[in-house]
Amino acid sequence: MITIYHKPTCSTSRKVLQMIRDAGHEPEVIDYARDGWTRAQLLGLFAAADVSPRQALRVKGTDAGTRGLTQASDEDILSAMVENPLLVERPIVCGPGGVRLCRPPELVAQTFGR
Repeated sequence: MITIYHKPTCSTSRKVLQMIRDAGHEPEVIDYARDGWTRAQLLGLFAAADVSPRQALRVKGTDAGTRGLTQASDEDILSAMVENPLLVERPIVCGPGGVRLCRPPELVAQTFGR
Protein backbone atom coordinates (compact mmCIF):
# COMPACT_ATOMS: atom_id res chain seq x y z
CA MET A 1 0.00 0.00 0.00
CA ILE A 2 1.26 3.44 -0.91
CA THR A 3 -0.05 6.62 0.68
CA ILE A 4 0.55 10.11 -0.65
CA TYR A 5 -0.02 13.22 1.44
CA HIS A 6 -1.13 15.36 -1.44
CA LYS A 7 -2.13 18.92 -2.27
CA PRO A 8 -4.19 18.81 -5.47
CA THR A 9 -3.21 22.33 -6.57
CA CYS A 10 0.55 21.64 -6.30
CA SER A 11 2.19 20.70 -9.60
CA THR A 12 4.94 18.67 -7.90
CA SER A 13 2.39 16.76 -5.85
CA ARG A 14 0.32 16.04 -8.97
CA LYS A 15 3.46 14.89 -10.79
CA VAL A 16 4.39 12.49 -7.98
CA LEU A 17 0.84 11.12 -7.86
CA GLN A 18 1.01 10.45 -11.60
CA MET A 19 4.43 8.80 -11.22
CA ILE A 20 2.94 6.44 -8.61
CA ARG A 21 0.05 5.56 -10.92
CA ASP A 22 2.36 5.16 -13.92
CA ALA A 23 4.35 2.63 -11.87
CA GLY A 24 1.18 0.55 -11.51
CA HIS A 25 0.08 1.57 -8.02
CA GLU A 26 -3.19 3.12 -6.91
CA PRO A 27 -2.29 5.00 -3.73
CA GLU A 28 -4.37 6.16 -0.84
CA VAL A 29 -4.55 9.91 -1.40
CA ILE A 30 -4.77 12.14 1.67
CA ASP A 31 -5.50 15.81 1.05
CA TYR A 32 -3.56 17.17 4.00
CA ALA A 33 -4.47 20.77 3.11
CA ARG A 34 -8.10 19.85 3.79
CA ASP A 35 -7.62 17.24 6.54
CA GLY A 36 -4.72 18.80 8.43
CA TRP A 37 -2.06 17.10 10.53
CA THR A 38 -1.71 15.93 14.09
CA ARG A 39 1.50 16.45 16.00
CA ALA A 40 1.96 12.68 16.38
CA GLN A 41 1.38 12.13 12.68
CA LEU A 42 4.01 14.70 11.70
CA LEU A 43 6.53 13.37 14.21
CA GLY A 44 6.05 9.84 12.88
CA LEU A 45 6.34 10.85 9.24
CA PHE A 46 9.39 13.03 9.84
CA ALA A 47 11.13 10.30 11.84
CA ALA A 48 10.41 7.70 9.17
CA ALA A 49 11.61 10.05 6.40
CA ASP A 50 14.65 11.07 8.47
CA VAL A 51 13.89 14.79 8.18
CA SER A 52 13.49 17.45 10.83
CA PRO A 53 10.58 19.87 11.03
CA ARG A 54 12.95 22.56 9.73
CA GLN A 55 13.86 20.42 6.70
CA ALA A 56 10.17 19.79 6.01
CA LEU A 57 9.18 23.45 6.39
CA ARG A 58 7.68 24.92 3.25
CA VAL A 59 8.81 28.52 2.88
CA LYS A 60 7.86 29.20 -0.75
CA GLY A 61 4.30 30.47 -1.03
CA THR A 62 3.75 30.60 2.74
CA ASP A 63 4.16 33.14 5.52
CA ALA A 64 6.91 31.07 7.19
CA GLY A 65 9.51 33.79 6.68
CA THR A 66 7.40 36.64 8.01
CA ARG A 67 6.39 34.47 10.99
CA GLY A 68 10.06 33.94 11.82
CA LEU A 69 9.83 30.18 11.35
CA THR A 70 13.05 29.96 9.35
CA GLN A 71 14.87 30.83 12.58
CA ALA A 72 12.46 29.13 15.02
CA SER A 73 13.00 25.95 17.02
CA ASP A 74 11.80 22.63 15.65
CA GLU A 75 9.15 22.64 18.38
CA ASP A 76 7.79 26.02 17.24
CA ILE A 77 7.89 24.93 13.59
CA LEU A 78 6.00 21.74 14.43
CA SER A 79 3.32 23.70 16.31
CA ALA A 80 2.94 26.06 13.35
CA MET A 81 2.60 23.10 10.96
CA VAL A 82 -0.24 21.65 13.01
CA GLU A 83 -1.91 25.07 13.04
CA ASN A 84 -1.32 25.66 9.30
CA PRO A 85 -0.97 22.40 7.30
CA LEU A 86 0.37 24.23 4.23
CA LEU A 87 3.65 24.89 6.07
CA VAL A 88 4.64 21.28 5.42
CA GLU A 89 6.62 20.69 2.23
CA ARG A 90 4.95 18.32 -0.18
CA PRO A 91 4.36 15.64 -1.15
CA ILE A 92 5.17 13.03 1.46
CA VAL A 93 4.82 9.44 0.26
CA CYS A 94 4.73 6.29 2.40
CA GLY A 95 5.19 2.84 0.90
CA PRO A 96 6.82 -0.55 1.37
CA GLY A 97 10.20 1.01 0.58
CA GLY A 98 9.89 3.72 3.23
CA VAL A 99 8.75 7.28 3.67
CA ARG A 100 10.10 10.13 1.56
CA LEU A 101 9.55 13.82 1.19
CA CYS A 102 9.47 13.65 -2.60
CA ARG A 103 11.46 16.69 -3.59
CA PRO A 104 12.76 16.05 -6.16
CA PRO A 105 9.81 13.96 -7.42
CA GLU A 106 12.06 11.10 -8.53
CA LEU A 107 12.53 10.13 -4.86
CA VAL A 108 9.08 8.56 -5.01
CA ALA A 109 10.55 5.43 -6.64
CA GLN A 110 12.31 4.67 -3.34
CA THR A 111 8.93 4.24 -1.65
CA PHE A 112 7.77 1.44 -3.98
CA GLY A 113 9.93 -1.25 -2.36
CA ARG A 114 10.97 -4.42 -4.14
